[in-house]
Amino acid sequence: MPAHAQDISINLGGQGGGVTERAIQLIALLTVLSIAPSILIMMTSFTRIVVVLSLLRTAMGTATAPPNSVIIALAMFLTFFVMGPVLQKSYDDGIRPLVANQVSVEDALQRASVPLRGFMQKNVREKDLKLFLDLSGEPPPATPDDLALRILIPAFMISELKRAFEIGFLLFLPFLIIDLVVASVLMSMGMMMLPPATISLPFKLIFFVLVDGWSLVAGSLVQSYGG
Repeated sequence: MPAHAQDISINLGGQGGGVTERAIQLIALLTVLSIAPSILIMMTSFTRIVVVLSLLRTAMGTATAPPNSVIIALAMFLTFFVMGPVLQKSYDDGIRPLVANQVSVEDALQRASVPLRGFMQKNVREKDLKLFLDLSGEPPPATPDDLALRILIPAFMISELKRAFEIGFLLFLPFLIIDLVVASVLMSMGMMMLPPATISLPFKLIFFVLVDGWSLVAGSLVQSYGG
């Protein structure tokens, strides 16, 4: 029996201009997905969290424990926890209407950026904002909402790095004291050839475990954003 070929067609949800509109929306979505890692780093709490976790590992003296993959994964999940309400509002205000074909791509991006802009304005330092505003040569905006993202984003990142280093300094202090005590004991015993870092590492680990360090660090990072 002869085989009958079946016609296969793809419906993009419209005719004429509708096809072009859907294609543009698809391109815009792919563009957003491609720059999502940069958005995660630049406009969220990820920078502060991942830097603090890296400094904590350095303070403890464990070069590869936890590994980078674990630190990044923990930083990402803490970021999603902190940014959950902001990202949800950004999705509801911008992405959901775009998917429902209720607004244009430009309006959707503008609406989606408003919650992120508010988060950055809440956590940026005025000193850093003034620095980049002066460097740009632009006059001060009439309202905070008129501030350009090219000024707000780098100022926010500098503020996040400063706060991360402040938290890192506080994390270093107890481990530094342990190092000094171990080094003094070894010198008093005449065991100067024995590396102090090797002896102090177990004491650092047990100290961190006894004080429930991971819960303290994670809780402090979340609470530093008012969460």
